[in-house]
Amino acid sequence: MKNITAMPHQGHNVKRIREMLGIKQDALAFDLDISQQAISLLEQRETLDAPVLEKVAKILGVPEDAIKNFSEEAAVTYFNTFNDSSFANSNGAFSPSNCTFNPLDKVVELYERMLQIEKEKNELLQKLLDK
Repeated sequence: MKNITAMPHQGHNVKRIREMLGIKQDALAFDLDISQQAISLLEQRETLDAPVLEKVAKILGVPEDAIKNFSEEAAVTYFNTFNDSSFANSNGAFSPSNCTFNPLDKVVELYERMLQIEKEKNELLQKLLDK
């Protein structure tokens, strides 16, 4: 009897990593400049094209191999042994000095995008009502 090893499902791996990091599809879509629906479709794909894989890995802050070869066991081990003090000062308190982006800027960007979508929806509805 042959022992068949299943290939990792890269789309599912993106979803699991994204969820572990607490990132919503909308936020990932915004960073990739695509729609939330496109993220949903991406997460259903068994394999990802190299450029897409590279962009997603960069945005999620993980190596491409983490997406290619993700396993629950490795993730648990990683997070259990993870000791990141990059956001802590000498007292162990939060210190944003090493943060590479301003979280508030991301919130503002997302809010502005949501406002633009609402504006476009209202314009479309107005056009429909005017007919």
